[in-house]
Amino acid sequence: MRVCIVFLLCLAGQVFTASIAQPEVGANPVQVEIGDFDEAIDVVEEEEEEDIAENPCLNHHCKKGKVCEVDEENTPMCVCQDPTTCPAAVGEFEHVCATDNTTYDSSCHFFAQKCSLEGTKKGHKLHLDYIGPCKLIEACMDAELNEFPLRMRDWLKNVLVTLYERDEENNLLTEKQTLRVKKIYENEKRLQAGEHSLDLLAHDFEKNYNMYIFPVHWQFGQLDQHPIDGFLSHTELAPLRAPLIPMEHCTTRFFEQCDADNDNYIALEEWANCFSIKEQDVNKDLVI
Repeated sequence: MRVCIVFLLCLAGQVFTASIAQPEVGANPVQVEIGDFDEAIDVVEEEEEEDIAENPCLNHHCKKGKVCEVDEENTPMCVCQDPTTCPAAVGEFEHVCATDNTTYDSSCHFFAQKCSLEGTKKGHKLHLDYIGPCKLIEACMDAELNEFPLRMRDWLKNVLVTLYERDEENNLLTEKQTLRVKKIYENEKRLQAGEHSLDLLAHDFEKNYNMYIFPVHWQFGQLDQHPIDGFLSHTELAPLRAPLIPMEHCTTRFFEQCDADNDNYIALEEWANCFSIKEQDVNKDLVI
């Protein structure tokens, strides 16, 4: 079983520069369900428990932004959701910013709007960008961009170690994943979680390179879900990008740079290269 798809986006102390209090490694200030961002996943609309024969919509799936209705012949069909039927946002933490630089009250409101633009050029280009109201994102300088993978690699390693420590019921990691993370966890040379200088992170990557190979592959596998095809789309990246962008201003530029051939998809080889994993160490079998 894959790690439950509530992403552990835990901005640990040494990981990303953030203006919020630093939680412990493994904590998750912004738990994000992939369903909130994936425009391709069909989602069952909640209905009262009635007999399916009387209400065919009970067993009919519609993607985000659409709801099920029946026609005159009682045949279920998916239609765009009216944004006014979306639950009111409880607070700003439910707001989302789209690529058109518009703040929507919630992901429900965003997808309802995107559905209404289906088939248009504007609708094709419209995506959910990040969590929270739209704001000015500082430009990412070259030096800052070079620092990003240092923190990201260390974060991925620490997330896996934390999962291993807390996986008492064996439902966070698969057996194969557990065996690989166990080797990292028990390695006496492992750099413990904490606030580390960029020089130390770079030195540790050079000296303990092998510890970082699997975490980078693991993260790719967690994102490559819909479909599992060895490529990351904008939608598949959203659960990782969306919570990070407001706090780490190099996020967008980093992922754009990863797409070396500019085909709007990030292949495993491109992903690994972004984290300085050597070409000979890229292994599809590690994407468990």
